[in-house]
Amino acid sequence: MSEAQTQNPTVGFVSLGCPKALVDSERILTQLQQDGYAISGSYEGADLVIVNTCGFIDSAKQESLDAIGEALAENGRVIVTGCMGAGDDAKRIQDLHPKVLSVTGPAAYEDVMTAVRHHVPKPQEHNPFIDLVPDHGIKLTPRHYAYLKISEGCNHRCSFCIIPHLRGDLVSRPAGDVMREAEALVRGGVRELLVVSQDTSAYGVDLKYKTDFWDGRPVKTQMLALSEALGSLGVWVRMHYVYPYPHVDNVIPLMAEGKILPYLDIPFQHASHDILKAMKRPAAAEKVLDRIHSWRKVCPDLSLRSTFIVGFPGETETQFQELLDFISEAQLDNVGCFQYSSVEGAPANALANPVADEVKQDRWERFMALQQTISAERRAAKIGTEQQLIIDHVDSEGAMGRTRGDAPEIDGVVHLPGYTDLRPGDLVTAEITGADEYDLWVE
Repeated sequence: MSEAQTQNPTVGFVSLGCPKALVDSERILTQLQQDGYAISGSYEGADLVIVNTCGFIDSAKQESLDAIGEALAENGRVIVTGCMGAGDDAKRIQDLHPKVLSVTGPAAYEDVMTAVRHHVPKPQEHNPFIDLVPDHGIKLTPRHYAYLKISEGCNHRCSFCIIPHLRGDLVSRPAGDVMREAEALVRGGVRELLVVSQDTSAYGVDLKYKTDFWDGRPVKTQMLALSEALGSLGVWVRMHYVYPYPHVDNVIPLMAEGKILPYLDIPFQHASHDILKAMKRPAAAEKVLDRIHSWRKVCPDLSLRSTFIVGFPGETETQFQELLDFISEAQLDNVGCFQYSSVEGAPANALANPVADEVKQDRWERFMALQQTISAERRAAKIGTEQQLIIDHVDSEGAMGRTRGDAPEIDGVVHLPGYTDLRPGDLVTAEITGADEYDLWVE
């Protein structure tokens, strides 16, 4: 490293929250390096620290406040951004931590950079042609996979959620911009693209599905057209945060043909019509089980992930049993379940008949016990089958990877003990020899 480089001002970074927030962090880090700032791996070595916060639920807010406090204690110069930087939470941060230099909301990239440049002026001698930043930007994920954010915000007003308040209404990126970023990621070595947004199925509705251009070819700003274009890049493409609107049916044949991964992440949240109505969930009237059965007829290898909330205000034992009946029939592959917790500013807080904490805990335990049985059976059915795997980690004891039906960090993994000659990002085919509730083995 040259002397000029060692004298560059340094910025530390703490990134909290969901994959969408991670993409925000990557964009800020990319701009920092383009401006000539060095990135510090410790509080001690940084001229200031940026904390990208999460404000989705109260526990996430507390984690963010703790992170801000730690950064102030360890460094003293802190800029706060992200979902807690908007609305009443911004004032709460400033009241609790008055020494914070600046507070900005989510996706406020230029506001963050303006604050950084004000408190730590950017290097005057920086030459961007010497200190090159990859054309795909700075990534916080392993080199072989990356999150691809296709839109910001959400048009829905689910009663338990404050995301539209934090991030605004849906704003889709033009399809050409998305494809150029995806292409750059693939050139940089990415083997798996994880498509994320607040509502992937609604992509392009705000732009009236306008036709854009990529590599001289027309591409509509719409879920199916984007899926087809991404599928032409020759890498794994995984769809997250998909609501089960009717047009999702059109994407399933692409999965059956191997153009994108046979995987859908659909946040169903509940199964009771009355609870879904109280949640103000979109697509609540869809015949979801019929849709799932029809999808699996078209694409038998389809893996479904979802999340659910138990203990929502007013949830009765009968309505909870509807949820258990649903997951028994739906046979979902990967499931997350959360006990309802109030979020400041969410309309659901005002609903009658809150569920007692001990009842929430009991229902959560019963839900998870049933889903673990389902997961174990679905994993066991893969024993003896050949599965294509992507390798995530290799050490002296072996390797760890994932099937096409498992997303990084949230789903199960495949253990390959003794396979030390593989590398992260390798695509291999192997016979599954063992399974438990969550993971698979290749012996």
